[in-house]
Amino acid sequence: MADIQVGKVTHYFDKIEVAVIDVTKPLKVGEWIKISGHDSEFEQQVHSLQMEHEAVTKVAKGVSCGMKVDKPVKEGDVLYRLPKHD
Repeated sequence: MADIQVGKVTHYFDKIEVAVIDVTKPLKVGEWIKISGHDSEFEQQVHSLQMEHEAVTKVAKGVSCGMKVDKPVKEGDVLYRLPKHD
């Protein structure tokens, strides 16, 4: 199964470990994603999403949101939805 791109990092706030994501497919808390960049790649569960400083459980395509990340990311890194983890 091919990886499904769900968004791209447009900014990263290292002090609070939050990435700003341009969402290209709906994204929700609890899903597993892979973040892939030029020199790093890791998997994580989506723990929290924010829009306009408010916590949300899902984000529609075509908007930007903030997402807490487990590791540093860079502008241009791509998010892919992963199949369900057990």
